[in-house]
Amino acid sequence: MSGMPQQHQDGSTPGPKAPPRRPDASMSLLTNVMDHSLDDGYAEAAERRGVVGSSRLPTTLRAKLGLAVGLVLAALVVTLGAAQANVAAPTLALERQKLIERIQSGTGDADGLQKTVDRLRDEVDAKQRAALGDQGGGSTALVALEAGATPVKGPGIKLVVDDAKEASTGNGGGPRESNGFSDTGRVRDRDMQRVVNGLWASGAEAISVNGQRLTALSAIRAAGDAILVDNKPLAPPYTVLAIGDGQRLSTAFQESADGQYLHVLQESYGIRTSIAAEDEVRLPAAPSLTVRYAKPVPGNTKADASGSAAETGKGTK
Repeated sequence: MSGMPQQHQDGSTPGPKAPPRRPDASMSLLTNVMDHSLDDGYAEAAERRGVVGSSRLPTTLRAKLGLAVGLVLAALVVTLGAAQANVAAPTLALERQKLIERIQSGTGDADGLQKTVDRLRDEVDAKQRAALGDQGGGSTALVALEAGATPVKGPGIKLVVDDAKEASTGNGGGPRESNGFSDTGRVRDRDMQRVVNGLWASGAEAISVNGQRLTALSAIRAAGDAILVDNKPLAPPYTVLAIGDGQRLSTAFQESADGQYLHVLQESYGIRTSIAAEDEVRLPAAPSLTVRYAKPVPGNTKADASGSAAETGKGTK
């Protein structure tokens, strides 16, 4: 009959239909995290502590006094530091000014002594020429020229070498990072050594760097970030003047290995260079000379053909 419930084969009546299984039933932990944010947990913890809506400031008189004393001490320390800085600033400025004045005074004294040296050198040269006359056959002047003892002028070239525009003192990388230099866009002492040696090999008769005359005994080295020529620090740009046939000297240098090396520095590291032939360049005399000479050994009156009776030393003659 249609009004009677149907029975299963086992004789039992069908119960209520079970709800479908949730797709995320296996991710109960993730579901719980999504349903209950961390803010709820903080709120529950705050309610347990009984501090919901209450202030964190101290409530007792003793605690308030301690906080006030701490704030006063902090303000006092800051005020004293500012006052000390204001008092020390004029002192530091005064010390700096005194140091600048000492440097300027020492530089002036050094310049005055150099002028005296140049004047005495000119007097010695004049007396030497008067005493020797033409006995040297012009060799004395040639020796003085090659030794850098006299100022010279004549045709030549002007070569300027400068750091790259982006050169700095910060840490950097690259194959040129060595010998205390960290920036690949800076001119090194070894760069100037190659430039000078290349000019000598190309036929230069006399060379100066930033007004510093070079001789056969001159040294170009580094001290920190500075380049020294005969222990005198130089600052970029480095102006190299060389006496010789200007156009021929310029071409020979640029085609040499050292000229190509300078070109690579320009292309790879941005070091700025310029070279031009000049109708006349002027080079000063070398500021100091170390003259080597031979003298007979005391007690020997004869010297053999091999020159065993001579020794090499240092002097001013």
